[in-house]
Amino acid sequence: MKKHKVKEVRNLTSSTFVVRLERNGMVFQTGQFVLVGTKGAVERREYSIYSGENDDFLEVLVREVEGGKVSAKLKKLKAEDTLDVDGPFGFFKFDPETFQNQKFLFIATGTGISPFHGFVKTYPELNYQLIHGVRFAEEAYDHADFDEKRIVLCTSGDKQGGFKGRLTAFIQEQEIDNETNCFLCGNSEMIYEVFDILTAKGVSTSNIYSEVYF
Repeated sequence: MKKHKVKEVRNLTSSTFVVRLERNGMVFQTGQFVLVGTKGAVERREYSIYSGENDDFLEVLVREVEGGKVSAKLKKLKAEDTLDVDGPFGFFKFDPETFQNQKFLFIATGTGISPFHGFVKTYPELNYQLIHGVRFAEEAYDHADFDEKRIVLCTSGDKQGGFKGRLTAFIQEQEIDNETNCFLCGNSEMIYEVFDILTAKGVSTSNIYSEVYF
């Protein structure tokens, strides 16, 4: 475990924010996660790495959870504060050169967009489509960092997204090349539903990769 100084905390919504830390020599593969806690605290939480492999800083995307022992403390951080960071960990690693077919579909709910932000920051020329499901359009976390032609925002709570309704309803309507490499990240209910939709459309289970957030 290493100590990392906070460079800044950037608020995206009233409850969601990005913590930028000194990289402090950490080597990681995009898609991995770190364990983060305030200095000396017992409680730590897993956060996917939000920054790219080549960035000179380390970022995590955090949603404040009501009654959360870690997220509430992270929201109060200021520049020069110190966090305990352990890792990286995880098998949701991403290296496009290892895939024969170079077509990628990223499917995320809420802060599940975090690893895909890292994917695209690391590999900006990637042939991808990102489908992001949220309740409200204000939760389109840093969508400006993605190619606007490659991202669809699905909103279930307002009508400001590109698709009005749940992410699963949008995917049901799409034709998907069964050779596409599909990555799912978000809540378990979404992952189970999307897995069934994709396999029913002919996508092989070996082409589906998932990371469950909760």
